[in-house]
Amino acid sequence: MKAAGRFTIKGMIEKVRYMKYLNAAKAYLIITLASAVYSVGIALFLDPNNLAPGGVSGLAIILNRLLPLQVGTLMFLLNIPILILGIWKLGVRVIVRSVYCLAVSSVMINYLSAHFQVITEDKLLAALSGAVLMGVGIGVVMKQDATTGGMDIVIKVLRKKYPQLKTNSLFLITDIFVVALSAVVFMDIEAALYAAVTVVMNSVVLDMVLYGRDEAKLLYIISDHSAQIAERILKELDIGLTYVHGKGGYSGRDKEVLMVVMHKNLLPKAEEVVRQEDPAAFMIVTSANEIYGEGYKNIFSEKL
Repeated sequence: MKAAGRFTIKGMIEKVRYMKYLNAAKAYLIITLASAVYSVGIALFLDPNNLAPGGVSGLAIILNRLLPLQVGTLMFLLNIPILILGIWKLGVRVIVRSVYCLAVSSVMINYLSAHFQVITEDKLLAALSGAVLMGVGIGVVMKQDATTGGMDIVIKVLRKKYPQLKTNSLFLITDIFVVALSAVVFMDIEAALYAAVTVVMNSVVLDMVLYGRDEAKLLYIISDHSAQIAERILKELDIGLTYVHGKGGYSGRDKEVLMVVMHKNLLPKAEEVVRQEDPAAFMIVTSANEIYGEGYKNIFSEKL
């Protein structure tokens, strides 16, 4: 029995260790793919069209016109002091993944720029396409507890101290300076305006990747048939709800108010249930941007 017990414990430890390695390998694979998407946006859309998308990547594109170094190489060099800050404030694990992501991105950007032609010379199309690719790449990388380097690390440090600030808003503020600088260096106001379009679009896409799935609908339902409505919501929508005790201000009667949080795609079905059970029901529908708890985000997880 003792041997069997030892074998079982040993097997469990090995299984945990195997899952740990498997999860790490999966994270690095996702980071690699996201870095590739990010690199394509810069190397084949933005850089060839003189569009500096803000942050360190934008600075690297600007400096590339002034120094005999490739954009990817400049990105890596500019990130060295930022990586030191990251090790100090964020710890080694996050920075190890960030260094890997930065190395992959830098190599890919240099390779793509040297071996592939620009995909489009239409600045508007390049600005929008590059912004989408960058936003998706950065967002996916950040979800793996890493960064693409540069302002990602600075912003992650700021959010640890000021968690109420949103990531996309911080990116937007820091990018304005780089866009303005690009207008001076390139002496091209039009290119700077298109770069501004890139910054805004990138902010929107990043916001969707990081926060979009958390958006839900919050319903308050006041009805004389609350029990029937609650039963159908629990059974047909398979979601929870909460009874809130209220009292009518005019009638003075006690009321059972149903408070329900649900994903957006369930809202039409919920509205139909209320309409069928009580067409005279009073219902308030509002948006809930961030939800913590079962079926949503873990309240103990670190916010991005």
